[in-house]
Amino acid sequence: MLALIVLIGGMIVWTSSSRAPAISSPPADALPATATGVASTPAGAPASYVGATVCKSCHESEFKAWSGSHHQLAMQQATAATVLGDFTDVKFSYAGVESTFFKRGDQFMVRTDGPDGKLVDYPISYTFGLYPLQQYLIAFPGGRYQVLPIAWDARPQGEGGQRWFHLYPGQQIDHRDALHWTGIYQNWALQCAECHSTNLRKGYDAASNRYQTTFSEINVACESCHGPASAHVDWAGKARPPYAAHDGKGLPSLNSRWREAWRFPAAGAKFAVRDQPADPAAMNTCAACHSRRSTLSEERKAGAPLEDSHRLAMLTAPNYHADGQQREEVYVWGSFLQSKMHQNGVTCMDCHEPHSQKLRAEGNALCSRCHAADTFDTPAHHRHQAGGKGAQCVSCHMPTQDYMVIHARPDHSLRIPRPDLSSALGSPNACTQCHTDRQPAWAASALDSWYGKAWRQRPHYGAVLHAGQTQGVRALPSLLELASSPATPAIVRATALTLAQPYANAGTLPAARALLHDADPSVRIAALAMIAPADPLNRVLSASPLLTDPVRGVRIEAAQILADVPDSQLPEGRRAARDAALQEYVASLDQDADWPSANINLGNLRLRQGRTDEAAAAYQRAIKLDPQFVGGYVNLADAWRQQGRDTEAEKVLRQGLAVLPRSADLHHALGLLLTRQQQGAAALEEFVEAARLAPDNARYAYVEAIAVNSAGKPADALALLRKANQRHPNDLEILSALISISRETGDRQAALRYARKAAELLPDDQNVKQLVAELAGR
Repeated sequence: MLALIVLIGGMIVWTSSSRAPAISSPPADALPATATGVASTPAGAPASYVGATVCKSCHESEFKAWSGSHHQLAMQQATAATVLGDFTDVKFSYAGVESTFFKRGDQFMVRTDGPDGKLVDYPISYTFGLYPLQQYLIAFPGGRYQVLPIAWDARPQGEGGQRWFHLYPGQQIDHRDALHWTGIYQNWALQCAECHSTNLRKGYDAASNRYQTTFSEINVACESCHGPASAHVDWAGKARPPYAAHDGKGLPSLNSRWREAWRFPAAGAKFAVRDQPADPAAMNTCAACHSRRSTLSEERKAGAPLEDSHRLAMLTAPNYHADGQQREEVYVWGSFLQSKMHQNGVTCMDCHEPHSQKLRAEGNALCSRCHAADTFDTPAHHRHQAGGKGAQCVSCHMPTQDYMVIHARPDHSLRIPRPDLSSALGSPNACTQCHTDRQPAWAASALDSWYGKAWRQRPHYGAVLHAGQTQGVRALPSLLELASSPATPAIVRATALTLAQPYANAGTLPAARALLHDADPSVRIAALAMIAPADPLNRVLSASPLLTDPVRGVRIEAAQILADVPDSQLPEGRRAARDAALQEYVASLDQDADWPSANINLGNLRLRQGRTDEAAAAYQRAIKLDPQFVGGYVNLADAWRQQGRDTEAEKVLRQGLAVLPRSADLHHALGLLLTRQQQGAAALEEFVEAARLAPDNARYAYVEAIAVNSAGKPADALALLRKANQRHPNDLEILSALISISRETGDRQAALRYARKAAELLPDDQNVKQLVAELAGR
């Protein structure tokens, strides 16, 4: 869970229909009684939610396993039985604020800084989570529930627990910061509600800026994974043994066959193999919450592909290291998709019992169910003392990282340690994560002595992904090759396409078109983004067939890149499909209208459609939601620019700079506007400041140098460009400027030198070849 997690509270009203109970601001004194009956589902009607107690009547063992689990206790009303923290007038200091945890009668309370920085007494409405930490939710106006940034460490005292701690240690976040606990980004409904209650509907109303959030059950109950069960209950009420196949039971099959599916094919075999591929529905169910993703629709069907309801984050910085290892909090799924385990058919439920969330076996016994113990659970393999920490499979293949300060989470990419890549890519490795006093070279040398040096020659996609993030257009051929490799995990291929997108051109169209037919929806989505820079005709030819893709995320991506194409240029049979997919996209943005970024995306869509006033309104709403959101000011100013309203655009940018004086993006945007107004000297000041504030931004360095050259200082411009070229040797804009200004100043040899560098980056570009020949005098 993120440190941004917030939970719900409020009055829950049980209605006579199957609709979810409503949540309002005042905390309730008690939860509603469990429903005792379930109405029959009419034929053809969508199934409804019935509640876990109804499931218990037939599935008592599963209910018992779930009871007391992290899912069952995900959220609870704050009572003496559920609160773990010490509320005996305990004080905690952070950023100059002294918070006090105490009780007023039976009510748990905290005195801490409110939205204006002044101390306020707040009642605790709900607990969130259980172990290794517990968080606390507080009711605010507008249907909001905010999470305290001070959490309770539930670990034993001997492990450093039984204390209050802050989730942002050392950051000194006060009430003026966007990340303050009373602010927009610590709102439960905004951030994490979807995955901590059953059948949650956010219920945000943009016009009133209020929430009317609903759910069927307060915790993660049976139907969170299995889907609404009324049709299943109907079936169960009529069925008699022997039971028919599962298809008639009204629920998707989530059975993993974990016990019987895996067998060693022969005596002496090192690995077990699966007898038949597992139904992906079960893992898709896990992925919807155990992943770093954004939401496309709350209408999630149990077992549907993740991309039908969500947009998965790719393996890019800052979420992942260059080789795909976890860096920020990514919630397992993106890591697991990279693994050989996933490639070979292992499912979440092969290792985890889904109702209790406990492992199927403890320690190495879990791994040796499929990896022969006499081969792998021996010192000859792990090279550590038997029974010690280093002998545990997970120590080397699933190293942990702490999130939320104290929560150690294993990396589920289940990889072989590669200390050689640590040296080349800057990524971590399990060896030196444990042996913290050693360097990667030491670990690599140890592996050489144990296994020879052949292990270093194993290709790893991390090298290509790292090049894609550091080498610019030079990495394009290897990125496209990786994306087209059928043996490579789909998430890696989609990431390669994502990294290639800034360099998409007419020459990359054939590769992108081929991948539009890929079996994996994440690859199709990334391939569509490669089509986006193309001319309307090529976009229509490539993307319009995917407007009817079975996966919502693919349809939405296709509609986005065709949003500005006139109806007259679309085949008549595809116009309705585009309209329908655009409606799905707008619905997803409306659903997330409490996010500033969703308003920016809506504004960008409307701008592409030529609906400038609607775009401006969306950007203004983003600024209203978060006055520190830079993108709101930059995009709004650009919308006014497109209408020739530079005076209003300048006013917006200066308004933003009054709030964010150190924003390089705002200084750069203001410089561009002043340039259009022919205020060269004032524009140059803004460009210099932007480049100073963002020294790693190649574009800002380039524009600063161009402005300096335009001010009649070519020598200074060349000095800036040479410095920028050292930092960004593969940036074509910088090389282009070096060529041009060097020629203008009569330095033909320097221009030739930079032109040859450009030719290395674009070996098939005829214009660059001609330029090199011209400068070389050929």
